[in-house]
Amino acid sequence: MFRRRASEAKTESAVPDGGEQTSHDAEESRGPRPAEPDAGNPDRDSAEPWGQPPAGLDVSMPHPARVWNYWLGGRDFFAADKAAGEEIGREFPHLVQAARAERAFLVRAVRFLVGPARIRQFLDVGAGLPAGGNTHEIAQRIAPDTGIVCADNDPVVIMHAKALLGSPMLASTPAGAVCYTDADLRDVAAVLAGAASTLDMSRPVGLIMLGILGHLEDYGAARSITSQLVDALPAGSYLVIADGVAANPVIANAQRRYDETARPRYGASAPAPYLLRRPDELASFFDGLDLVEPGVVPCPHWRPDGHGADGLRADGRGTDGRGTDGAQEDEEAAYCGVARKP
Repeated sequence: MFRRRASEAKTESAVPDGGEQTSHDAEESRGPRPAEPDAGNPDRDSAEPWGQPPAGLDVSMPHPARVWNYWLGGRDFFAADKAAGEEIGREFPHLVQAARAERAFLVRAVRFLVGPARIRQFLDVGAGLPAGGNTHEIAQRIAPDTGIVCADNDPVVIMHAKALLGSPMLASTPAGAVCYTDADLRDVAAVLAGAASTLDMSRPVGLIMLGILGHLEDYGAARSITSQLVDALPAGSYLVIADGVAANPVIANAQRRYDETARPRYGASAPAPYLLRRPDELASFFDGLDLVEPGVVPCPHWRPDGHGADGLRADGRGTDGRGTDGAQEDEEAAYCGVARKP
């Protein structure tokens, strides 16, 4: 684990100011419910979630963002996405683990930022499709006046997301704002221009980068892009990162095999290969910032809910993942951290 100074985080509650954590919030903080296996489940088979796709959206082939939505227990996927999600999940279970771990971390991180840190603006880069527990749902439930800009360069994601945000269940609150901007992470100027169209860039911003840095193969370029984005934000802003890591050779080899099969599986919408970095390399993206405790850790270890008076998690393990017998849980597929710009 990697820790740096974060004095402002030591005495803060994980529950936002102004109220107790409800049972709904506690459930939500664990992330969306995992997609249930469909084999032998006639109830789900008879009530598939998809209806007519947005006009102009081809759903005959699976799309990575919609497969991700399926893994997160969302409802914005179609038959091809469901089939691909089940097949990929069986062959590459680390992908499903990372998706769910990152989403559960996102819920807890946004609750921290909107609550104790009092952030009211977010720039979510590589946001993908809205799904249960997405940034604006969590933030605006706590502070309805929160503004969120989601940046993505996938035209399918932009088209589908805009249609979803027009629905009452995912629309912004009247006091807040939610919008998608078409911008590639590599084009920092375009990302910042899209953010400035909605956010007040003179006020602190929560910069969220989940599951995207691995798509930047060059380590130096990835660090440079992250630094440029952070440098453009005022003091008091926060950087939130979660990314897959090479926790062990099995995961690293599985990721390489998945990348090799992505093009024939997804066709033109295949994502760029995803590079799994070492945990210490991921920690370096926070250089110069004040890391919030507990530092850069596996996603399930970042301020997990369910700790009792004995300091153990709800699953009987401590914050380091060790059980009462001293055994260490399996290495995680994704690491994360939150840091404040001084």
